[in-house]
Amino acid sequence: MHVSFFKYHGAGNDFVLIDNRNSTTTLTTEHIRQLCDRNFGIGADGLMLLDSPRHPGDHFYMTYYNSDGNESTMCGNGGRCIAKFATDMGITSDRLLFHAIDGPHWAEVTGNTVALGMIDAGVVRAQKGGHFIDTGSPHHVTRVSAYAEEFISHTRAKRNEYGAEGSNVNEIIVSEQGLRIRTYERGVEDETLACGTGAVAAAMVAVSQGWVQSPVEVKALGGLLEVSFQGTGPFSQVVLKGPAAFVFKGEVEV
Repeated sequence: MHVSFFKYHGAGNDFVLIDNRNSTTTLTTEHIRQLCDRNFGIGADGLMLLDSPRHPGDHFYMTYYNSDGNESTMCGNGGRCIAKFATDMGITSDRLLFHAIDGPHWAEVTGNTVALGMIDAGVVRAQKGGHFIDTGSPHHVTRVSAYAEEFISHTRAKRNEYGAEGSNVNEIIVSEQGLRIRTYERGVEDETLACGTGAVAAAMVAVSQGWVQSPVEVKALGGLLEVSFQGTGPFSQVVLKGPAAFVFKGEVEV
């Protein structure tokens, strides 16, 4: 089977995107894992299908898979990238409306900058030596003065403290300019250059603890994101804003 694909990234968080509005692309877990493999495939943190809308008034549906090949919870940078992709595919509107696995979203695309409306979130809980909140995906957040020396092994161990499904794990450094963040993502099972739901979680934890105020600048390894919302927990009117850019396109046989 030949598959046409497009590669996008949001602050270095990279994705394979496929226009599946005609429902002709059927990928297995192994196919997705192969396509996302950085040595033997295209290489990406995840893969998304731009599917036909499933809800009245929507422009499309977002189906997201982690690089391990499994359908996963919401991906914030993925949501911004698929909105940019939809615009590039000719789906235009001042405000794009779509659903993902966690519920409804909106996106506003301005050049290579995308603002994404995220779902409301509950309260921040002190947990396992840090704080926990679900922002469409589960996130553990710890404030540090310096990142762990063995970051991946350290955060992977924390991920596993949340059981078989695990949690994404973030370490943040707070400054007057906002937050610096590093994230270990479950499903990718590695550090990623940015994580949208992780940036949102970090900002919510920091605001709930009085370390910063909304809007919050969150500097990931791959770029700068901005998070804004109302409240200190629960949180509403949540917006994730940052870069989303086309990288290349091609065709691959699976």
